[in-house]
Amino acid sequence: MNFEPIENYGLIGNMRSAALVSVVGSVDFFCFPEFDSPTVFAGLLDPAKGGAFTICPERQGYNTKQMYLPETNVLLTRFLADDEIIELTDFMPLNDSPQGHCLMRRITVINGEARIRLRCAPRFNYARSGHRTERRGGSIVFTEEGADRKPILLESSASVDIADRDASASFVLKAGESAYFVFGVDFDDRPAEAVADFVERQFDSTCAYWRQWAAKSRYSGRWREMVNRSALVLKLLTDSRYGSLIAAPTFGLPEAIGGPRNWDYRYTWLRDSSFSLYALMRLGYTEEGRRFNEWLKGRLRFDRAEGPLQVMYGIDGRAELPEYELDHLSGYRESKPVRIGNAAFSQLQLDIYGEIFDAFYLSSKYGDAPSYEGWQRLKEILKWLAGHWQDPDEGIWEVRGGRKEFLHSRLMCWVAFDRIIRLGQKRSLEGPYGWMEECRDAIIRDIHENFWDPDLKAFVQYKGAKEVDASALLMPMMRFISPVDPRWIFTLERIENELTVDTLVKRYRSESNVDGLAGKEGSFTPCSFWFIEALARSHQVEKARLLFEKMLGYANHLGLYSEELSESGEHLGNYPQALTHLALISAATYLNRVLDHKEHRPWS
Repeated sequence: MNFEPIENYGLIGNMRSAALVSVVGSVDFFCFPEFDSPTVFAGLLDPAKGGAFTICPERQGYNTKQMYLPETNVLLTRFLADDEIIELTDFMPLNDSPQGHCLMRRITVINGEARIRLRCAPRFNYARSGHRTERRGGSIVFTEEGADRKPILLESSASVDIADRDASASFVLKAGESAYFVFGVDFDDRPAEAVADFVERQFDSTCAYWRQWAAKSRYSGRWREMVNRSALVLKLLTDSRYGSLIAAPTFGLPEAIGGPRNWDYRYTWLRDSSFSLYALMRLGYTEEGRRFNEWLKGRLRFDRAEGPLQVMYGIDGRAELPEYELDHLSGYRESKPVRIGNAAFSQLQLDIYGEIFDAFYLSSKYGDAPSYEGWQRLKEILKWLAGHWQDPDEGIWEVRGGRKEFLHSRLMCWVAFDRIIRLGQKRSLEGPYGWMEECRDAIIRDIHENFWDPDLKAFVQYKGAKEVDASALLMPMMRFISPVDPRWIFTLERIENELTVDTLVKRYRSESNVDGLAGKEGSFTPCSFWFIEALARSHQVEKARLLFEKMLGYANHLGLYSEELSESGEHLGNYPQALTHLALISAATYLNRVLDHKEHRPWS
């Protein structure tokens, strides 16, 4: 089967759902109507069965280019030939009404004359359900069989036929002519206007929304375009109704071709969300942090044996995310199994408390202090953690090879106590703080006494290990250790020697089988940006700058990153990944400050 490379896609969305559009004009991945709904198009995971929505010139031989309109998430795909220029514009309008919850496409011939081909082939419910296709007035109506959901309409300014269960068309456009298409839910209150006028109006309002949002950024330093693109990606992955943020809009994209490490990332990880909001707040986007904190308040449960918080939730806050396999799909380049749901929701990952409390601390620093009731809840969580910070867990990488006492989990437990102490004292909130300080200091001693290996001269991955882990790169960023402490410098050197090739950094040595999974994986792109920031904080600024600018070269043509890069530089894993883009923002903003001599201390 013919698969487009993962990096050959652009992302569009409306902060409720998202779609991937290829450089050849095909929507090959679209979960609808929500981020974590079943797919309508899943050709990215199985070109034969998954379904796709293609609009492109009929003849072959075009060169293609793809770009976002500046400071927006509106995607432009351009087809170029000797005598023709054709532009395909894709976007999802942003409003809360049903008429705005749709995919809009406009194809325009700029120069010459071209015959355009259209094929809209939805495959409902992860390509497991059949559907009926019929004409209603000027629209094509797709109705999923056996489902209590509204049909999906394809409205068009061009004549479209029904071929089997699909919609198809072939038409000629001359220079200056356009054809318009709307694919979305069936609704009753659509304005009585032509499809062309409807799409043009929504296009204008969508561009205006994204440009107004982008203009709120306070960042004006180096690499501004890449930083702002990363911010736009993070905003696009935020749910407008709940304030939660998904880790990536996709599932099943492999960490290694043919391997079993294929996960579903369409959920809200507390870790990724907290880090993402920290990155956005750095740029001046504080409203996103406030809304996420409101969403988080509804997740607290003290009736769970594994603690008051889960690792991840559905975007609407649901707790159960059962994992199962879609055996009928081939998987991206035959990479099976294709999983939906994520069994890691039931894991114990103690690091989430540090990330959450760091987010609360920063939200209070840039916004309002917590309420009296909110402060009491934070202390209740911390009291639970005081009795469990020494527990083995599955750790940041969600291992399936058994629980261990991971360094990163211990580090982030320290962060939880440290940030609550800081928050309480800065805001003059009710104590006592003595028991918090005792736990904080006990964790410091434990890390230095039990995770520092004097023979290896490094902080190790877990208690008793003889290997390092790239998550240790966060130690100086979390202010646990000075970035020029000899123990840290030795650890940084060990990570560079064992896990790093140039600017590409692996999470850990997969052959150690600590994760309990078969197969290998590529370098983990967020770790590359963590490594760069760790170098900059350790006063290796010029080296950090060189590696950062080289890492920018691994982005795709739109400035997007998947979670991993193969040894050949190919994008792997779910795409685009929030954690990578927030790590880019963090590294860029810190490195820019150092280069501007605005902050001479490495401790910032």
